[in-house]
Amino acid sequence: MTETTPLLQIEDLHVSVDGKPILRGVSLAVNRGEVHALMGPNGSGKSTLANTLLGHPRYVVTQGRILFKGQDVTRLSPDKRAKLGMFLAFQYPVAIPGVTLGNFLRTAIKAARGEVMSAMEFRKQLRSKMELLRMDPSFAGRYTNEGFSGGEKKRAEMLQMALLQPELAIMDETDSGLDIDALRVVAEAVNAMLNPNMAVLIITHYQRILNYIKPDVVHVLVNGRVVQSGGAELVHRLEAEGYTPFLEEDRTSESERELVKGVSTDGR
Repeated sequence: MTETTPLLQIEDLHVSVDGKPILRGVSLAVNRGEVHALMGPNGSGKSTLANTLLGHPRYVVTQGRILFKGQDVTRLSPDKRAKLGMFLAFQYPVAIPGVTLGNFLRTAIKAARGEVMSAMEFRKQLRSKMELLRMDPSFAGRYTNEGFSGGEKKRAEMLQMALLQPELAIMDETDSGLDIDALRVVAEAVNAMLNPNMAVLIITHYQRILNYIKPDVVHVLVNGRVVQSGGAELVHRLEAEGYTPFLEEDRTSESERELVKGVSTDGR
């Protein structure tokens, strides 16, 4: 991959779920060292994009492709994408009864990075990252996400991210369910993890997390399409105006596309 090649490049991505089209031509590029925010109303396709990027089998790519580090990963399995350096922090992390958080994290590191870490080195790293997230060390001995509050689950996701050190971190509405103190801790941890070789894609429909993690680029996703991209000023516009103007713009664009399609069909 050359220095000018984006870390992540999404080209005209169309995705269906259970036969229903959700994404309808998403294109965007994320470079190393950048923080991108993807914002949009509920049902716009934000979580569909997140799950598609990591290869969830329910999300079927019908057109377009996903490039990571210059490699086409559109048809790769989730584990292979993870080994390449992609990571998804889930909106709704699941519980894994019988598997302690510590054992889960050590296994995840071995599976994703191929590293066999000594127990002493793992405990050292785990302790350091838990301090960063202000997590009680006893969490490592609890079953993964079982009985965790919403905020505790999100911190466990961030702990996994901190230990795996991915090149691309996708945060799917990590801010949902967090009170202001937990949000600040998570944001501080993400900011501490950022480095020139890493990129972050934050998926949210709230401004508040972006008060703590400053985005370089903001994308607005409406009805399965990115209708506008820009700088942090877009966040302030959304806060002031909401999504209504973007929904209206998309409806106008859709009407224009249908008109052009009709003219093209009639002129055959």
